[in-house]
Amino acid sequence: QVQLVESGGGLVQAGGSLRLSCAASGSIFSDNAMGWYRQALGKQRQLVASITRGGSTNYADSVKGRFTISRDNAKRTVYLQMNSLQPEDTAVYFCALGRTLGTYYPVAGYWGQGTQVTVSS
Repeated sequence: QVQLVESGGGLVQAGGSLRLSCAASGSIFSDNAMGWYRQALGKQRQLVASITRGGSTNYADSVKGRFTISRDNAKRTVYLQMNSLQPEDTAVYFCALGRTLGTYYPVAGYWGQGTQVTVSS
């Protein structure tokens, strides 16, 4: 059983920053990817950023240059540093773990419970 526990969401003004954290516990794949998806109201959940165990990263075009994903394998934790936040970044952000992370879901993977990020204009 894998559990993903997120923290760090909240309310921030446009231009501000937030840092999300996700800690994984339980039995996990030794070779896995971790990352973050987001789902805005009325929209489909989509991948924001992902990172392989080896540290290779991938970002959605909308967040490139503003968001940075990192991971600490010893702590089984993944982070998402979000800078220059804009109202369109408002969404529920979900941590995910899987063999690979597709555009809409993690393959053979798991979800966290989600954390709300709200950016006011």
